[in-house]
Amino acid sequence: MIIIGVENMHKYCFVFALGYLTVCQVTRVYIFDYGQYSADFSGPMMIITQKITSLAYEIHDGMFRKDEELTSSQRDLAVRRMPSLLEYLSYNCNFMGILAGPLCSYKDYITFIEGRSYHTTQSGENGKEEIQSERTEPSPNTAVIQKLLVCGLSLLFHLTISTTLPVEYNIDEHFQATASWPTKIIYLYISLLAARPKYYFAWTLADAINNAAGFGFRGYDKNGAARWDLISNLRIQQIEMSTSFKMFLDNWNIQTALWLKRVCYERASFSPTIQTFILSAIWHGVYPGYYLTFLTGVLMTLAARAMRNNFRHYFIEPSQLKLLYDVITWIVTQVAVSYTVVPFVLLSVKPSFTFYSSWYYSLHILGILVLLLFPVKKTQGRKNAHENIQLSQSKKFDEGEHSLGRNSFSITNNVCNQNQEIASRHSSLKQ
Repeated sequence: MIIIGVENMHKYCFVFALGYLTVCQVTRVYIFDYGQYSADFSGPMMIITQKITSLAYEIHDGMFRKDEELTSSQRDLAVRRMPSLLEYLSYNCNFMGILAGPLCSYKDYITFIEGRSYHTTQSGENGKEEIQSERTEPSPNTAVIQKLLVCGLSLLFHLTISTTLPVEYNIDEHFQATASWPTKIIYLYISLLAARPKYYFAWTLADAINNAAGFGFRGYDKNGAARWDLISNLRIQQIEMSTSFKMFLDNWNIQTALWLKRVCYERASFSPTIQTFILSAIWHGVYPGYYLTFLTGVLMTLAARAMRNNFRHYFIEPSQLKLLYDVITWIVTQVAVSYTVVPFVLLSVKPSFTFYSSWYYSLHILGILVLLLFPVKKTQGRKNAHENIQLSQSKKFDEGEHSLGRNSFSITNNVCNQNQEIASRHSSLKQ
C-alpha cells in the first residue's frame, strides 16, 4: 500500500491478498485436512483478506479518483488519507472481529474507535453530514441478549435436528432408487434448511461480540430505539421467507455480499454477475463444490431475474393474485437455492455430480431455457454505473488530450445552462 501508491494499490493489494489466501487454502485442504470442517487459520485469513482489499479500494477512491466518478456508496466510504500503522493493524486485527468478522468499513471502525458513532448527524447544504449533537451512549445489552438467545436456539437446533437430516442422504443410492419426486424435493429443502443454523449461530455470535464491545450502532429508528445492526451478517426471517434468489442472497452473509459488490460488481467492465460469483468461489476456498455452487448460482440468478422482469408485473393486482405469486415464487426459490448449494456442502466433485445427475440436471436445463426464451433486461443500477464509467473515461480523455476542447466544452455548458435558466424564467413569467 505504501510502495505502490494510490493509483494502483487496489490492484496489487487485491491480487496479493487473494493470492496469499488461495495458497493458504490449498495448503489447508490438500496437505492437512481434505473434506473436513475445522476451525483453523483460514477463517481469520478470509476476513483479513476482505479488510485489506476493501481498505485499498476505499483509499484509491478517496485519494485518487474524482468525486464525480464515484457512486454514492463509494463516496461515503472513501478514505481521504493514508491510515497510520496503528490504525491499519487495529482495523485488521482487532479482537472483536479477528476470528469470525464480520467485515466492516474502515470509516465505520474509525468512527467507533474515536467515539463519534453516537453523534446525531444531519445533512448540511453541501450534502455532507454535519454533527448536530451528542446523545447518551446507548446500551447494547438488549440487542446482545436477543442475539445470544438466537445463538442458543440455533446451536440447539443444529445439535439435535441437523444431525438427523444429513445433506449426504440426498445422494444415498437406496433413497434415490425408492423415493418419489415429491419426497426428494421435500427432503432436499428440509436437509438444507437444517444445515443453516450453524451459520446463524456463528454470524449472530460474531455480531453480538461486536455489539457487546460497543460496535455496530447504526443510529435510532423512527421510534427513538437504538439500532445495533450496522454490521449484522444475516436476516433470518427474510432468508427463510425469500421469494426470489436475489432476496435470499441480499440477506445471507450480508457483509461479504457488500464486499463483493464494492470490489467487483460495481467495478466490473463486463459480465459483473459472473465475475462476482467467481470471486466469491475463489474467496471461499479451493473445494470443487464451491465452484459448482457459484457457477450454478450465476445461471439461477440470471434466470430468476429474467422471470421476474417478464412476469412479475402481471401479478401485482389484485392482492389474492399477488399472494399466489408470492407462494409459488417462495417454493421455487427455496428449491432452487437448495439445489444450488448442495455441492457447497458436499465439497467434492463426484458426490456433487451424483446429486445433479439424480435430478437429471433439471434446474440447469430449465434455467438455460428461460435465458434463451426470455430477454434479460439490464438493471438500472448497472446501466447508470456503466454510463458513469464511460463519462469519467471520456472526461479523462478530454482532459489529457484536448485541453482546448475541454475549455470549449466548459464554455458551451455554461451557455447551455444560461439558456436553460432564461427559458425557465420565461416559462415562469408566462404562467
